[in-house]
Amino acid sequence: MARSLFRLIFRSALFILALTYTQALNVPAQSDGRRIRIAVLDFGETITGRAAAEKFSNALVTETETSLVDRDLSRAAARGAGYSGSLNLSLQEARDLGAAIGSDFYIIGESQTLRRSPSTGPVYFESYASLFLVSSRTGRLITWERPSFEAAGPQPAEKLLLAEITNKEHLHRYFVAIKRAQEDERHEREVALERNTPVVEEAPDETDPKANGLQLPRPYRRLRPSYPDTAARADAEGTVDVLVDLDKAGEVGRVQVARWAGFGLDQAALDTARQLHFFPAMRDGVAIPLRVLLRYNFRRPVNQGKR
Repeated sequence: MARSLFRLIFRSALFILALTYTQALNVPAQSDGRRIRIAVLDFGETITGRAAAEKFSNALVTETETSLVDRDLSRAAARGAGYSGSLNLSLQEARDLGAAIGSDFYIIGESQTLRRSPSTGPVYFESYASLFLVSSRTGRLITWERPSFEAAGPQPAEKLLLAEITNKEHLHRYFVAIKRAQEDERHEREVALERNTPVVEEAPDETDPKANGLQLPRPYRRLRPSYPDTAARADAEGTVDVLVDLDKAGEVGRVQVARWAGFGLDQAALDTARQLHFFPAMRDGVAIPLRVLLRYNFRRPVNQGKR
């Protein structure tokens, strides 16, 4: 009797193990079986902003691989975290916001319909939406866009905008960007573990004891990033922080955005940082590698007036 019971238990255990193994093989490698949690915050307090956020959220619900965080809960969580609608966040601020919302990715933005009075030609209306997709885990700005439509009246312009941001092709681009971001983040974690990359010391504040005996690196010449047309079309301004790893010779290695602003400003800052050359950092007369933070404040040039 005991042997029969033992054989029954043993066979049951084998069956459970086999079933578990088969199920594991059938699970896609890139998925843990959990839907991607996405939150959509408000796109401003205008009529167009509220309509765009609501329509965009409703369209996202149709995607079977995603789960939309309740909008009332996400708004309350964002307010509790002190978020007031900024599109210019540091990585830490963006991570904190994502953690408060409880999402994998979130979308913030600003949308309006404006009356335009050009110097030549008739009055027209422009409806636009500035949309930012952010990773809650890394705080990075994954992608941004600013669809814009013009029409003779406000309602036709808004209708064109809402049709664009809710169509399937447009939504598909977001899901592609999310999948790519997940793969990139997974790859970065694997590479970091394999290479066991040493952490580069960050430049300390002047009051930090580590600053004793340290001579900070100095650029051979300072370069000013160009103000991109993509930012000009959006009347965008912002501050972009870039972390730059310098080797013992003062040459630029890895660069990464630590505070993003979108509208092409981040790329302009990165392109400028990569062109720099530095006198190396020195500690007690010996050249050392060092990570420095470069801050670029972008303001619209005076000679580029608004439309």
